[in-house]
Amino acid sequence: MKAKTIGFVGLGLIGGSIAKAILKIYPNTRILATASRASTIEAAFDERLIDNNGLLKIEQFGQCDIIFLCSPVKINCDYLYKLKKVVKPDCIITDVGSVKGDITAVARQLGITNQFIGGHPMTGSELTGLEHSSASLLENAYYILTADSAMNQDTYNEFCDYIGSLGAIPIKLTPEDHDEATAAISHVPHVIAASLVNLVQDIDDERSICKTIAAGGFKDITRIASGSPTMWQHIFLSNRDAVLRLLDYYRDELDQFRTAISKADGDEILELWSKAKDYRDSISIPDNALIRIYELYCDIDDKPGTLVGVLQLLANADISIKNVDIIHNREFEPGVLRIEFYNEDAMKTAQTILSHNNYYVRQRTN
Repeated sequence: MKAKTIGFVGLGLIGGSIAKAILKIYPNTRILATASRASTIEAAFDERLIDNNGLLKIEQFGQCDIIFLCSPVKINCDYLYKLKKVVKPDCIITDVGSVKGDITAVARQLGITNQFIGGHPMTGSELTGLEHSSASLLENAYYILTADSAMNQDTYNEFCDYIGSLGAIPIKLTPEDHDEATAAISHVPHVIAASLVNLVQDIDDERSICKTIAAGGFKDITRIASGSPTMWQHIFLSNRDAVLRLLDYYRDELDQFRTAISKADGDEILELWSKAKDYRDSISIPDNALIRIYELYCDIDDKPGTLVGVLQLLANADISIKNVDIIHNREFEPGVLRIEFYNEDAMKTAQTILSHNNYYVRQRTN
């Protein structure tokens, strides 16, 4: 696929990373972009990432061979209506949203299913914005692609190859299969995490006992509840049917546990937990997980200067530390001191240094 001019509607973490990956592999590509803020476009132009130094009018996307829609789901749908009037007949329009049903329905309504390919790069970061984008963000990340049956298969395959050439791992799904799968492994877990946080907040008292002892397991399974409320509002409204259906299934699973516990049925509790453990243990954690956490747990003595000594060893090796804290509730924790790093190399180097200095260090097993 020879794409000479590529447009971006939205240029945050994902859009910016895709644009950088394109220029890394295809440096002669001309990239045009617009965003919700003029400052984003100015920054991208100063970085020589894009060719325009100002917000674009919709008509200017008519020269594009590929257009990436990198805004929230509902806004991407709105842009399809606008773009239909200006794009070339052979222009491919794609998006990066985590729901495909709504935008595919709009493409069908507009009669442009032969031009629209849904896209969902399964990558990201806890950081957002163009300033945190990286050409390597797509590397070895699953990139789900969806298309209507009306899409020309040769065109679909060419675009799939193009995404693969950027370092991602393309996976073809129907829009329906995509939304069902992402509801199960992403959307419903976010509902569960948010509702669990709300539950703990609601039962906590003025002494904040729950908040005080919350650590480890609770923080891990609720980490995703810190996501953007606006983004998740868009997702839940767009993938409503699949999310509701799977929430009903989840309620049935909870009921099984509740019944077993209420009956003091030890065999049933063991069976339910063993079933979960076996399946969880069969899931490998790939290098392209959405948000990678690079952390070590280190046992240290409660003596003056011990913490400073650990940090000084890492500082002497020029290792940057993202976060550090003392774990007070270690019921499910592998160490006293938690140290979080920015990347895997720093974590491994730190583990080697600390181990050689007789500290007992362990990585968390995901």
